[in-house]
Amino acid sequence: MSGPGDPQVPPAGFLLMDYEIKTSRLLLRPITPEDVDELHRLWTNREVRRYIWDGVAISREEAAAIIGRSIDYFETNHYGLWAITISVEDCIIGFCGFWCFRDPPELELIYGLLPEYWGKGMATEAVRAIIRFGFDQLSLQWIVGSTDAVNAASCRVMERAGMRFADRAIAHGIDTIYYKVSRREFEKTG
Repeated sequence: MSGPGDPQVPPAGFLLMDYEIKTSRLLLRPITPEDVDELHRLWTNREVRRYIWDGVAISREEAAAIIGRSIDYFETNHYGLWAITISVEDCIIGFCGFWCFRDPPELELIYGLLPEYWGKGMATEAVRAIIRFGFDQLSLQWIVGSTDAVNAASCRVMERAGMRFADRAIAHGIDTIYYKVSRREFEKTG
C-alpha cells in the first residue's frame, strides 16, 4: 500500500506483547512460534485456505516461516499478523494484520476466521481494531484490503469495517476486488 507515514517507533526493549489489542469481545496478539500448530490447523482449514492460500494446504514448515516473517515485520516495521482469540478463551479462532503482497510489495490488510465464528461480527471487530492500529500507531494515511471477487462475505466485512470499493482487477490470475479507507473516512464511521 502506498501512503504510509513514518511509523511511530516504540520504546527501546519493546516486546511483541506490547502490540496486544483488546476489543469488547476479542484479544488480538502478535503471532509467535508457539502458535505454529494452531495456525497451521487454521491456515489448512478447507474453508479458510480457499481464499487465503488459493486452496493450497501449506505445510507446517511454511506456517512456521510465515510466523517468523511476521515477527521480523513487527521488529522492523511495527506490524505483522495478530492471532484472534476470544477474550475469555485462549484458543486461536483467526488472524488479522498487515502483510506485503505483490511486486513491488504493497502493504495490505489480511484476515481469516474459522468457519464456526463466521457471521458473528468477529471478523469486522478484528478488522476495525487493526485499521485503528494502522492509523493511530503506524500513521498510515489509507489502508487497502483485497479479496477474491467470489468471496462476498469478505467484501461485507470490509464494508462493515468502514472500507469502500476501490477497484476490481485480475491479480495473479484471480478476479480480485480491492477496498480502501482513508484515516478521515474511518474517523467518520466511528
